[in-house]
Amino acid sequence: MLWLGAWIWLSHTPQKIAHWSAVQFQQLAATQGFAVQNILVEGRKNTDPDVLRALLNVERDDPVFAFNPVEAKELIERISWVREAHVERRLPDTIYIGLVERVPLALWQNKGKVRLIDADGVTLTDRKLKKFSDLIVLVGQDAPKHAPALLRLLHVEPVLKDSIEAATWVGKRRWDLKTKGGITVKLPEGDLGLAVRRLAKSQEDDHLLDKEINVIDLREPDRITVRTKPGAVKEYKAGLGSSI
Repeated sequence: MLWLGAWIWLSHTPQKIAHWSAVQFQQLAATQGFAVQNILVEGRKNTDPDVLRALLNVERDDPVFAFNPVEAKELIERISWVREAHVERRLPDTIYIGLVERVPLALWQNKGKVRLIDADGVTLTDRKLKKFSDLIVLVGQDAPKHAPALLRLLHVEPVLKDSIEAATWVGKRRWDLKTKGGITVKLPEGDLGLAVRRLAKSQEDDHLLDKEINVIDLREPDRITVRTKPGAVKEYKAGLGSSI
């Protein structure tokens, strides 16, 4: 009997019996109404529903107690779109999934590849990007790291935020903007907020971005240098005392 008990323990039979008992309980509970009838998902906007269903791996009439919310949460939070997931059983027959999705910030172009990213630089997807074509395009290897500060400044300037098509991180230190009209705007390495305000003020007062211009250079703190399309160069006094 001692030898038999040792064999039962070493062969993991107690664990097998426990597993068998759990399965029997789940099946019995399912017959008493504790079976999956509904899967409720809230907060889903861009997360692929087919991927979500595959990760849940739950069918109608499956025992609700066989579903593991902790494991499901871990799997769902591996989806690039998902920042956070809340998963629970709602007895007797519902599985609830609450999603907090990542918010698209920009399209990032680097090494010939375009990706959709959020404010943390997390790649959300590189497929079906047409629906996000209105977002600004960031260019350069380190662009996502520095973009949130720039985009916050552009967002608070209504005359600018819808005019800028792309932003290129130049020399690991500053930005060049590209407007939808094809103008390149050279921003300085420092005082970025001041430069963006000067550009917005020039647009408000002089409609600078609507003119026949190739380049607007804001790298000097006391002037705005403009290169017109025929090649002429004109300097606009910054007017630091009165125009800002």
